[in-house]
Amino acid sequence: MTVALEQTQTEHYWQWQGWRIHYVQKGEQGPCVVLLHGFGASTDHWRKNIEALSGHYRVWAVDMLGFGRSEKPEIDYTGDLWRAQIQAFCEEVIQEPVFIAGNSLGGYASLCFAVDCPRWTRGLILLNCAGSFAETNPQPELSAWQQQWQAQRSKVMRSRPVINVMSYFLFNRMRKPENIRKALSQVYKDQTAVTDQLVEDIYRPSLDKGALGVFSGVFKSPPGRKLNVLLESLSRPLLLLWGSADPWMTPQKAEQFQHFYPKADLVLVDAGHCPHDERPEVVNAEMHRWIQQQELAA
Repeated sequence: MTVALEQTQTEHYWQWQGWRIHYVQKGEQGPCVVLLHGFGASTDHWRKNIEALSGHYRVWAVDMLGFGRSEKPEIDYTGDLWRAQIQAFCEEVIQEPVFIAGNSLGGYASLCFAVDCPRWTRGLILLNCAGSFAETNPQPELSAWQQQWQAQRSKVMRSRPVINVMSYFLFNRMRKPENIRKALSQVYKDQTAVTDQLVEDIYRPSLDKGALGVFSGVFKSPPGRKLNVLLESLSRPLLLLWGSADPWMTPQKAEQFQHFYPKADLVLVDAGHCPHDERPEVVNAEMHRWIQQQELAA
């Protein structure tokens, strides 16, 4: 199924492992670029980037399974799941290696993809990437009873009934438009960028069948690979486009990326957690500059 959108951007649906995946595509020439959104967002979050980038590139923005207009099955959601989705997407739909860019959770999925699928990756762009590094400071040794207590507490907190109850109340609270706006206002430096359209773009998918299951599925999922472990295996060029006013993923985290991957290029953007939406003119220009640089180097 294909549906025409504004400005000749085209909306598509693709079947992957029996699930319906939504994506948009624009651009008819140049290298291939894939855009992945963050938690709770969708292809709509790239609306300020697709048009500009498509003048130079063939651009695909994909709704990761569980988000946006893609299907929302009741499964565990992990970086490896989305990596497999994007790998199949490249193999079946694009059929060429790509430059992949991801924001927040989409950045983590993009990093997993670039590490596991180097033959499909020409370059990686991370915008305020989610995920954690391994602890560098040794933790104080716990007594036997403390270890047992922590193990039991963790087991209870991760049990399905507890997670389901917690997720139900937290999900229904967080998806209220006024709370979506409040959360966005905390991570956007420019408050004028927190528009009614942005709130609606995040609120709308939360009404879909299965949206609550996705929310709880993220909590139930096993922890993914640590960022430093992934970076040790990365073999592709890396650009860090980092919102310097992000209270969640601070510039210090970007410096950690550079510590573990010294070849990475870092550009700080005067924005919060979503620099591509808050300062699209800067992000679009920096993405174009860097991709062209990689093209010349190749």
